[in-house]
Amino acid sequence: MPAIAVLAPAPAGAVLRRALARRARLIRCRGADALRKLCTTRLVDAIVLSPLGNGLPIVQELRKEMPGIPVVVWAPFRAEDAETLSACREAGAAIVVQGVDDAVAGDIVGRSTLAAERGRALADAPRVLRLTEPLQRRVWELVVREVECPLRTSDIARKLRVSREHLSRQFGAGGAPNLKRVIDLTRVACAAQLLRNPRMPPQVVASVLNFASPSHLNMTAQRIAATPAAGLRDLGPEGVLAGFVHGRTRSREV
Repeated sequence: MPAIAVLAPAPAGAVLRRALARRARLIRCRGADALRKLCTTRLVDAIVLSPLGNGLPIVQELRKEMPGIPVVVWAPFRAEDAETLSACREAGAAIVVQGVDDAVAGDIVGRSTLAAERGRALADAPRVLRLTEPLQRRVWELVVREVECPLRTSDIARKLRVSREHLSRQFGAGGAPNLKRVIDLTRVACAAQLLRNPRMPPQVVASVLNFASPSHLNMTAQRIAATPAAGLRDLGPEGVLAGFVHGRTRSREV
């Protein structure tokens, strides 16, 4: 389940727990150092923090150190906070005004996550990969979202309440890639997102995404996108998809 790192007042956590129930795991961080450590040890889909008080420098530092991880600023902003709000917008942070946006806060955070960004970047994938059937689309939505650990066909079948054999047979119908390759595609696309962060070299990204080793990430990137892991940074998810559709869609099933 995706993680949302929270370094904000208690009301933010309470609202998000209600809004994102069963969609994300909220992890509270005690300070900026704990937040940075979390982002380099597990997959963090977004960061929620308050820029008021001493928080603005943290927002600005995070956007420089880890520009590939979305930041949502959350606080009871008032008119006198206009400069802070402007600085947050300049830093590329999404904004939730506590007490005003609470009813839509979950949607704002949800639209700002790495998973949402990855889904938008790969929006054309169902068409180019010939994923036309409802089951294929359901599988695609699942594997785009759940990239932190490698899913097996049996895992997906259990989540979707179908048999493994039915899933394997139906997913590859109509000329679609087999499921193993599509799982690898979504994980490599996520690696491309994370590698945009200066604090996250390939060895850190391999650990965060639970690849067996940096070499395993490197081999998977070569197999899916025809580039070593370091080259994913320049490709982005769209480039990974483009590389994938050029003859890299078949493998043994698992």
